Amino acid sequence: MRILITNDDGIRAEGIRLLAEAAGSLGNNEIWVVAPAEQCSAMSQRITLNEKIAVKEETFAAKVTKAYSIGGTPADCVKIALAHLMKDRRPDVLFSGMNWGFNSGFDIIYSGTVGAAMEGAMNGIPSFAFSNEAYISNELAVERLPEIMRLLLAKEPDTSGIWNVNIPGCAPSECKGILWDRKPAAVQFYRDNYTAEAAPEGEWLTVNGIPIREGVPEGSDIEALLAGYISIGRVQNMVSGVDYER
Repeated sequence: MRILITNDDGIRAEGIRLLAEAAGSLGNNEIWVVAPAEQCSAMSQRITLNEKIAVKEETFAAKVTKAYSIGGTPADCVKIALAHLMKDRRPDVLFSGMNWGFNSGFDIIYSGTVGAAMEGAMNGIPSFAFSNEAYISNELAVERLPEIMRLLLAKEPDTSGIWNVNIPGCAPSECKGILWDRKPAAVQFYRDNYTAEAAPEGEWLTVNGIPIREGVPEGSDIEALLAGYISIGRVQNMVSGVDYER
């Protein structure tokens, strides 16, 4: 199997290293890392037009087949991988992440992690987005990622959307298990909060999201996470049902 891994936190982020290590535990597969050179959070599925995009082969902190940094967005990384770097043989699956911070509720619309996975799905590649709770331990994610990957890969390939995986930051002993088919909550997990300071003309605003802790819909991804469960669910793309000829 040929696995493409990308993210939105940048090629040097801890999360993408952990995701690559988990993918490496699945067997003797090709693992290609094609990720942004810099932090690219909240870029959704933005792409770069009419500008040169730097592509650089990199050494990587985990054992992989090839690793490249891209001077563009997460979606650019997927496009460049499919059309240029891996054009001789397309990847069988795409893993995006592991993101620093949940991608749940309405926040998935802004997510570069989810945007990269959607780019893969739109190009006929079964794609999976992985996120972990920010500021908290990665211990649970490290322990459960290989199992979750195997469960997802055992499912029938489907590119009408992506699988979106969110892992709480609790200790493994405190995790209550996995809840499947979680729907994105119709709220933002990170509520907008702007801090203002004076500027020479007008003011400067700095946004810091405040995590929601109550009032979330039953059966939603956020409800599962707040209760100490790993949340896994499908997120459809806007062109689901299209019969692609690739």
